[in-house]
Amino acid sequence: MDAWRASEGARQKDLKESASTFLLLTWEFRSVNRTAFVVSFALATLPVAATAAIVASTAIANGTYTVKVVKVVDAKHVDVVLDSGQEATLPAGRPYVDFSKVQANDQVKLSLIDGNVMVFVDLTSH
Repeated sequence: MDAWRASEGARQKDLKESASTFLLLTWEFRSVNRTAFVVSFALATLPVAATAAIVASTAIANGTYTVKVVKVVDAKHVDVVLDSGQEATLPAGRPYVDFSKVQANDQVKLSLIDGNVMVFVDLTSH
């Protein structure tokens, strides 16, 4: 009988150790899951505006667009934001197209052909 009690006590001790090991591992796993969730949530909620889509001027379809000027790079290049939120640097398509009189935050209506500005008009009165 004493041998049985000794073996039963050893078995219960093993079960308690196993249970505590299981609880410890479960807690560690939950901590990892919580950390992963917090990191994922933080990355998912970054402002969308911070990741503005910059596109090549040749990727924009031919047509007439009203855009907002971000900055004038030089007399032959202008950085704009389209209504869709895409940002692009547009080159002048003809020798007489000159962006030197355009300013940042101006609204400009322009015609694009193959990614080049063929003609534009500044809609902002100065």
